[in-house]
Amino acid sequence: MINPQIIKFATDTSNYGIKKNSNFIATSKNKICGDKITVEVEITKKIIKKMNYETDSCIFCQASASLLSKSIKNKNKNSILSFLSGLVRNKEFKKLLKNKERINCVMLPLQTLQKAIDKAK
Repeated sequence: MINPQIIKFATDTSNYGIKKNSNFIATSKNKICGDKITVEVEITKKIIKKMNYETDSCIFCQASASLLSKSIKNKNKNSILSFLSGLVRNKEFKKLLKNKERINCVMLPLQTLQKAIDKAK
């Protein structure tokens, strides 16, 4: 049974939907399970103003993308690596990471965000 809080995270779609008007976009696919995600990031003066996403994925990837899109706002793109490594210690992300078989699903949005930000260099 999936934790009800994970379902709550996944069903929060406030940042779902690609607008195609942001600075940087990246798409990734999980080769193990087939999850796919596109991340769109708006960066102004090295600050991440907004992240939107679209997924064709499991509930763990959806929940991770939703949490990430809320957590990333107003972060400096230059310090994003330390932020992302700290995020996996966040109590909400820890709930997602408890299911070891789905770790690739949970990490896919973070990896895709990093790809989008790398384009901003």
